Amino acid sequence: MGTMVPVLLPLLLLLGPAVPQETQAGPYTLSFLYTGLSRPRKGFPSFQAMAYLNDQPFFRYESEGRKAEPLGPWSQVEGMEDWEKESELQKAREDIFLVTLRDIMDYYKDREGSHIFQGRFGCELRNNESHAAFWRYAYDGQDFIEFNKEIPAWVALDPAAVNTKLKWEAEAVYVQRAKAYLEEECPGMLRRYLRHGRVHLDRQDPPSVSVTSHVAPGQNRTLKCLAYDFYPRGIDLRWTSADGAQETESGDILPSGNGYYQSWVVVGVPPQDRAPHSCHVEHISLAQPLTVPWAGPQ
Repeated sequence: MGTMVPVLLPLLLLLGPAVPQETQAGPYTLSFLYTGLSRPRKGFPSFQAMAYLNDQPFFRYESEGRKAEPLGPWSQVEGMEDWEKESELQKAREDIFLVTLRDIMDYYKDREGSHIFQGRFGCELRNNESHAAFWRYAYDGQDFIEFNKEIPAWVALDPAAVNTKLKWEAEAVYVQRAKAYLEEECPGMLRRYLRHGRVHLDRQDPPSVSVTSHVAPGQNRTLKCLAYDFYPRGIDLRWTSADGAQETESGDILPSGNGYYQSWVVVGVPPQDRAPHSCHVEHISLAQPLTVPWAGPQ
């Protein structure tokens, strides 16, 4: 079995200091997703780091180019980050992360297989206060280890993670630095980013809404209300009948891939029901709720 490299402290030392700034109410989030592959292929590099602000892609780093690059509107914001310095930082994290992946594979005596190691960590600000934080890893899609800042301690969620926990907690500074990063340094970084780019996170774009129907022989008619190209994320969709009764509520809210969100809600209508039905839409960008009717089968 290989030796598990104590990845935690080098990562923590590379994360950088906090820079306090005032923010508005929020919520605002900063999160990072690291992905390492044991068998990279075209389009899927051995290591990728993605940073997100409020679920919006902020910057990307990949092992092929080894360069951190801002994404979307953030590429137009001057002084938000030193991208050369960030690239060097991500190179060091890449090396540590992939060594950890190989060490886990050694534990399971499988250096030839195809495996994936992922880490996700971040924090949230509400009313300028740190509200939530997380730091966890997964191996081959299964929970591996996570940090509980209330204990504080690393919690092993996989047999191989017991060795990782012992390595990372061999020195008390590992645990204290992890706690400090989640409670102080990450919120500080988020405040600094908000100072430069909050306008992009505070924008309000109203949803476009479409109502469609589909019916199969011998089945209920299915009505679908789709809201798309809206920002920020929160939205309320529901179908109502002619008497105003609420029939359904909105389901998942998903990124559209273009910096906006989409959501939809469906309801089944019996063939004999020809009464009007309406899709009720509420979003922060709308001065008043929007009602889009479905008048019945044509």
